[in-house]
Amino acid sequence: MDRKAISGARFLIIFVLMSCAALFLYARRGTEKIAVRQDFASFPLLIGEWQGRDLPIDQRIKDVLGAGDFTQRIYRRQLSEYPVDLFMAYFPSQRTGNTMHSPKNCLPGAGWEPIESRQLELPYKGTKVHINFYVVARGTERQMAFYWYQAHDRVVASEYAAKLCLVADAIRMNRTDGALVRIMTPIGNETTMVAQTRAEAFARKVMPMLDAYIPK
Repeated sequence: MDRKAISGARFLIIFVLMSCAALFLYARRGTEKIAVRQDFASFPLLIGEWQGRDLPIDQRIKDVLGAGDFTQRIYRRQLSEYPVDLFMAYFPSQRTGNTMHSPKNCLPGAGWEPIESRQLELPYKGTKVHINFYVVARGTERQMAFYWYQAHDRVVASEYAAKLCLVADAIRMNRTDGALVRIMTPIGNETTMVAQTRAEAFARKVMPMLDAYIPK
């Protein structure tokens, strides 16, 4: 089987799975358990040596995202260093079409073009998890993004894996809540590794703090 046929078969499988997921979630609407959690507004502005401040989220973006809890902040460790941008989106229910949107779709829409995409490992509760590593460019600007999907004490990089877990959680727990976490930082006049080290340092601080805001 050639590559086009394999790619087509994979797309068909994913389409069928997503369609079944949508039908299942629709059939069980109205009976879902809603988890108790803290709002992102109470997420600390001071994280170790990182000091944060809130950024407004455009109403058009909120309209696209739908019902949920969203926050965007800039954190800076020192004035001589580039900051990091933290965006968190939590959806208490994904049965009614309110769902997580991949930054791979959102960033190009804002004029950013992808130049590198892969996964990397980070420590999480005594194990290793995979998250997405994404570098984008717009003119002479470059930004690095880390992002992952998180729900019920689980961190995954793949959007498709997150959707399949959503269906499993709906069957097992009668819950479809989940979150997207994205960390971005400029690369600027430094090496990619320097920016990656900064983003990783911040991600390692943030990940252990999320349980109260993204319930198990």
